[in-house]
Amino acid sequence: MLPLLERLEGGRERRISDLYDETALVLNLDREDRSELLASGRQSRFENRVGWAKTYLTKAGLLDSPRRGVARITPRGLEVLHEKPSRVDISFLRQYEEFVAFKQAPQQAGVPESAKSSEESPEELLDNAFSQLKAELTQSLIQEIRAAAPSRFERLVVDLLLKMGYGGPSNEGWVVGGPGDEGIDGIINEDKLGLDVIYVQAKRWEGTVGRRTVQEFTGSLEGQRASKGVLITTSKFSAEAQDFISKIGKKVVLVEGSKLAELLIEQRLGVETVNTYDVMKVDRDYFAGEGASAAD
Repeated sequence: MLPLLERLEGGRERRISDLYDETALVLNLDREDRSELLASGRQSRFENRVGWAKTYLTKAGLLDSPRRGVARITPRGLEVLHEKPSRVDISFLRQYEEFVAFKQAPQQAGVPESAKSSEESPEELLDNAFSQLKAELTQSLIQEIRAAAPSRFERLVVDLLLKMGYGGPSNEGWVVGGPGDEGIDGIINEDKLGLDVIYVQAKRWEGTVGRRTVQEFTGSLEGQRASKGVLITTSKFSAEAQDFISKIGKKVVLVEGSKLAELLIEQRLGVETVNTYDVMKVDRDYFAGEGASAAD
């Protein structure tokens, strides 16, 4: 908050978008720092924090906002800079009644004190909670898959690839696992005539899947005269296994347990939605449109 306030010390109106580079320079942020996204992937963490810094400073009366996306320092803000504080944060802003009233507004009833005093923005708090829930869901999915019957896992893998669109226009795919399957658990037809086929193997392992297992799978592909394969496991692949795949001519994709869970969540397969939340903001363009007046 302090670097942003200092950028406005001159007293003139400034666009927030113009202050990003200046603030980042003061904070010694490089391009990688500035490109880091929130968990939602929709906004950079840096720009989100600058936006909320402006909001908090405005609520405390240190800045005002003459119009959308523009900020200007107030006499109170100039007084703060004159005092030369080493830091301006939520604790500092609590000396102002307006800010306290904002943080204790009715819409924040029931919000834990730890969240109210956090230096993270509200979006970051939501993203962090979402990430934690997703991590817990990922672990639960993997545990559920490991506990299921082998045939159920094979069916799941084929269903997933079909839902991702790999079954082509006819959406053809089936489970073939069982005695004599020669290391192939599923087959996906990418075209109606079966000219382009993906062979699938599903491994429910606890430990790391090594190079030998991967080599055996590629050998099974050779027996089918196939050029494409997907080897999916509930655990991880060793570095040697991944290095082997990178050097062979066939197109073989290795999918680890964490990636499998991510794809299942993304495709809404084996999971269900419990709650959804719409995060909204004021549409200032609407209020600034034709027909708006001071009386409005």
